[in-house]
Amino acid sequence: MNFTSKLPDVGTNIFTIMSGLANEHNALNLSQGFPNFDVAEELKERVNFHMQNGKNQYAPMAGVPILRERIAGKMERMYGQKVNPDSEITITASATQAIFTIISAFIKKGDEVILIEPAYDSYAPSIEICGATPVPYSLSAPDYKIDWEIFESLITAKTRMIIINTPHNPIGKTLKKWDLATLQRLTSGTDIMVLSDEVYEHLIFDGAEHQSVLRFPELYQRSMAVYSFGKTFHATGWRIGYVVGPDYLMKEFRKIHQFNVFSVTTFAQYGIADYLENPDSYLSLPNFFQKKRDFFAAQMQGSRLRPLASEGTYFQLFDYSEISQEPDTEFAKRMTTEFGVASIPVSVFYTNRKDEKVIRLCFAKTEELLEKAAVLLRKI
Repeated sequence: MNFTSKLPDVGTNIFTIMSGLANEHNALNLSQGFPNFDVAEELKERVNFHMQNGKNQYAPMAGVPILRERIAGKMERMYGQKVNPDSEITITASATQAIFTIISAFIKKGDEVILIEPAYDSYAPSIEICGATPVPYSLSAPDYKIDWEIFESLITAKTRMIIINTPHNPIGKTLKKWDLATLQRLTSGTDIMVLSDEVYEHLIFDGAEHQSVLRFPELYQRSMAVYSFGKTFHATGWRIGYVVGPDYLMKEFRKIHQFNVFSVTTFAQYGIADYLENPDSYLSLPNFFQKKRDFFAAQMQGSRLRPLASEGTYFQLFDYSEISQEPDTEFAKRMTTEFGVASIPVSVFYTNRKDEKVIRLCFAKTEELLEKAAVLLRKI
């Protein structure tokens, strides 16, 4: 049968490749971004309680009301933004589904979408499926700072969306208050929408505050912010996230959401709502993950892999240029097969495969696993 692929250049993603290689060679897997420790017992108990007590039929399309109310309370408490739980919050089947749905709802053929690279690998394909053009702004190691004058030069009459990600995967950097203020200024008075990927909002270190678009009232009125319970509560396999945005944008989002997902696992929503009653369930996370970051850094002392600053997420970048000049993909594969630790090469997050001899390691692991990995990595 003849057909034309909508994504002719897309093959198996790097996460599948590196995890497969890790399994084949019995390597420690610090490549894919998932914890190797379990979900909190209290959260599992509350989810199981609701499953056992009949919360097993369709949820409302936008999500169960009590969960949306708890999210609204969290947003006001953390960011000072009053959010209507009925019209400004939708529960989604993962953050990735939310991102795809936002792009599908607002982007059409001929549009341009500016994204900041290195970028999460779902952004560009989602844009291309809609017949639009991804316009990458390329960050550079080791600082990965945005030059907003250069960024502004990418904005054209065709620009319909800007995608930001803070804290940023894969580089572990955060946007600062002045970055968001600049973005607010650049988009003011335009028809440009902002998709703000904030799935690591609670994984931010050294006493810093997460700079959400919800802190900037004018920017929020043109933004949709995406979050992940999977990332927040160590439950990446649950695939539950949510979107927060002004009602006139959320109305369009739900038009698409209702036909590609409609609703999300009911008992899990009720269980998460119960767990959110205690703000410590998420307010304790910065300290929890900072301890892991710092433990891993201490274990890596003496390694020829040079760490770059990690301000958030559960990822740590390392520059390997003192060890080898081979392409980062080849180096990552050799790390796995010869030294027993799987990583992700950062070049795969760039459209042009920009290679700065940097790899990404995930430290959302037990101290035992991080210590074992560090012993192997110090031998490289």
